[in-house]
Amino acid sequence: MKQGKKYTASKALIEKGKLYDPEEAVALLCQTAKAKFDETVEIHIRLGVDSRHADQQVRGAIVLPNGTGKTVRTLVFAKGDKADAAAAAGSDYVGAEDLVAKIQGGWFDFDVVIASPDMMGVIGRLGKVLGPKGLMPNPKAGTVTPDVAKAVHEAKAGKIEYRLDKTNIIHCPIGKVSFGADKIVENFNALMGAVIKARPAAAKGQYIKSCVIAATMGPGVKVNSAKLG
Repeated sequence: MKQGKKYTASKALIEKGKLYDPEEAVALLCQTAKAKFDETVEIHIRLGVDSRHADQQVRGAIVLPNGTGKTVRTLVFAKGDKADAAAAAGSDYVGAEDLVAKIQGGWFDFDVVIASPDMMGVIGRLGKVLGPKGLMPNPKAGTVTPDVAKAVHEAKAGKIEYRLDKTNIIHCPIGKVSFGADKIVENFNALMGAVIKARPAAAKGQYIKSCVIAATMGPGVKVNSAKLG
């Protein structure tokens, strides 16, 4: 596959086969981000677990200390006082059965779905629609909660969910290049700390197999997993 001049020039700055310390990797990533827009910084972590087994699942959520740099649109399923609290917290959309019909009709102008526990019976009808998009509320991610106002605040402050895919890799955004190296490193360390803490008891051997960070249009920079605990 033919690569562009900017990508090739950025790739030349990365020493082939070298594993960089986290701070050095982030500094190099910022140097290789040459797009005209503010690129998202992504992390890809391969774990030594088997996602096919329920006792080796790795999933959770964390509020990044410096946010993600993205404007998050929240949708809350709630009624009564909880609906009022969600609206007061600044949720973009709040509703109940009316939102179910709207989503079934193909409306997806939101990024995070939050629900009070009593609404899960209603939302269950949307499982086949929201599930494949990764939008189904889940207690482990903190998006099914009686405190919907808190969940809205966290989502807008930069809360991200991390979970294994079928190839045992976690993919997450950890900020924007414009944040600068220091803030990106803070977000990196916060996420890695959460993933390490979430290590399943059933996991054997090396837990973090590999870690790569990359900007949207840039080449990947390999991080020394031995420095990640």
